[in-house]
Amino acid sequence: MSKLQRRNLLQGAAALAALGLVGCASTSVPSKARVLVVGGGYGGATAAKYIRLFSDYKIEVVLVEPNEAFVSCPISNLVVGGARQIQELTVPYTALRAKHGVTVVRDYVAGIDAAKRVATLASGASIAYDKLVLSPGIDLMWDSVAGLKEAQAAGQILQAWKAGPETVALRRQLEAMPDGGVYAITIPEAPYRCPPGPYERASVIASYFKQAKPRSKVLILDANQDVISKGPLFKKIWAEQYKGIIEYRPQHKAVAVDAKASTVKFEVQDDVKADVLNVLPSMRAGAIAVQTGLANSNGRWVGVNYLNFESTAAKDIHVLGDAIQIAPLMPKSGHMANSHAKVAAAAIVAELNGWEINPAPMLTNTCYSYVDTGKNVIHVASVHEYVAAEKTFKTVAGSGGVSAAPNELEATYAWNWARTIWSDALA
Repeated sequence: MSKLQRRNLLQGAAALAALGLVGCASTSVPSKARVLVVGGGYGGATAAKYIRLFSDYKIEVVLVEPNEAFVSCPISNLVVGGARQIQELTVPYTALRAKHGVTVVRDYVAGIDAAKRVATLASGASIAYDKLVLSPGIDLMWDSVAGLKEAQAAGQILQAWKAGPETVALRRQLEAMPDGGVYAITIPEAPYRCPPGPYERASVIASYFKQAKPRSKVLILDANQDVISKGPLFKKIWAEQYKGIIEYRPQHKAVAVDAKASTVKFEVQDDVKADVLNVLPSMRAGAIAVQTGLANSNGRWVGVNYLNFESTAAKDIHVLGDAIQIAPLMPKSGHMANSHAKVAAAAIVAELNGWEINPAPMLTNTCYSYVDTGKNVIHVASVHEYVAAEKTFKTVAGSGGVSAAPNELEATYAWNWARTIWSDALA
């Protein structure tokens, strides 16, 4: 383990200790669950809570999650920019256990036998289930960028696309970068987790540089042809607020890194050298979905029946959040995972009770993006309805929309959104 990795581990432990989470006793593993939920993120935690609520606390729920606390990816760019601390984004699973009666098991699910309806944990224990909710998030496809896995393991080139110790480590890299240095973020081809996230991160870091390191630069190296979320707004902000600081380069598909030379190589364009490299590779559904054959869409994403989010590859396994093959204009976002979970929870409770499921579910989504270190925000919002004739979700005409301009009021909305959705899922 490198010095940086040890430091990251200690920082993460310190953040949890500050919340009184280190040293929590593990819950004994039950042999059977009416509903087994795998993954305690925006999708899994919400599903666990709402299955209990919708069933009037009559359906037993077991949640398997390796981490001691939930750490939010939304808002985590403010930690990178120095405006928030990781502890502010961290919520324990205490209320799910104590208030809602969810059995929380701190472990990994290592395998799923869909035919026998049994999940095997990394510890060796097994849990049988009637229904399984899988919310595994995303995994990074290290092989899509040669040399990246080794550079990440050495703590040299980070991603911080799963909030936690690495988020703090990226912040430390920026703090250590000299004034006049270059930070570069590479963006993979869509789809990936949180479409506006990389552009938000670039903006927040540019704001930090403008205040603390005014001779420094931000390079956005995007594999896509253009900014894929809130494009006109972001580009206007960059031109007006960060002229000479942010440079946006489309059609830059990263294929390799040289950590020793601090260089990223591209499919077509010239190599780029930077003081801090933040290289995001292609993404896919979490490993358990791939290993069990549930990722049946290009080997990356899980196909689902959108009425109840049941996997098209296995009966009684319902898959939520970033791991699924999305419907048209459906983002991979925390809010969307929360919406998936509520539709799936209602359907699961109905199916276990022999009731008809809702034939016309609706989903909502809001994505807030900070464009500086905590003062101004823009948003995009949408409402999605299930279209039975096409067996998919489509956006409702005229719903949602985008901000007219960044403003401080939306910064208040964004922080309140975060606190509200964390409470909705976990309190």
